[in-house]
Amino acid sequence: MRYRRETIGEAEEPAQVTSPSQSGVPGTRPEGVRDEREAAARVREMFGRIAPRYDFLNHLLSLDTDKIWRRRVARRCSAILHDPAARVLDLCCGTGDLALAFRKEAPVGAEIVGSDFVPEMLTRARAKAAAMSFGAGVMFVEADALALPFGDESFDLVSCSFGFRNLANYERGLGEIFRVLRPAGVAAILEFSEPRGKLFGSLYRFYFRRVLPRLGGLISGNGGAYTYLPNSVSKFPSPEALQAQFERAGYTQVSFERWTGGIVTLHWARKQ
Repeated sequence: MRYRRETIGEAEEPAQVTSPSQSGVPGTRPEGVRDEREAAARVREMFGRIAPRYDFLNHLLSLDTDKIWRRRVARRCSAILHDPAARVLDLCCGTGDLALAFRKEAPVGAEIVGSDFVPEMLTRARAKAAAMSFGAGVMFVEADALALPFGDESFDLVSCSFGFRNLANYERGLGEIFRVLRPAGVAAILEFSEPRGKLFGSLYRFYFRRVLPRLGGLISGNGGAYTYLPNSVSKFPSPEALQAQFERAGYTQVSFERWTGGIVTLHWARKQ
């Protein structure tokens, strides 16, 4: 695999990002931030602080449905994963659950890389991988999703579960994914979305905006992080709007699938 830097094993400072006025398309904006640089710094700090309880709360607050969603992504990508020459990137990998699901699905020879810009998350991802019989086949790299340290056309699949929403600039994120994908490569992004059904949507929003922040804050000791979660979902582009962003970025065969009543959406696109 070709990399733009001599090594990817050492932690590096994330690249600087442009201001919203330069980018044209914004990304996440935690409360009180003024620009992309502050947004990225706030997200990194926030996820670093909740890393010790991150897995426990993910499984508890989703009633373990997050495990099902990631396994389903791996099955959806099985045609690529079953190729022993495949190279796969799990972007914004957090504690590595999706990368490890890919590793379990893929044969020996396929290369699985997980990247994240939060070192505390990567520490837990590496420990989790070391405790699993198949986990040694995953490489975890500290990297900024808006300035990836990988060469052009490095991967057959770039996937991201519940991390794309936290990028400081969605347009630049799609551009970096496009750059590192090989021709005919696939981008698969799993993200939260707002359910459309009136009754289910109302119940979901009550839980997501009232119950989850209090419970998450109580257990993690960081109420701000679990207030940020529903706020970031409500501000994230709709599946239709994100599909349009994929198309503007040059992707083809762009589609999306709503899962679990519309709680999450899998966005699927190909580089021509």
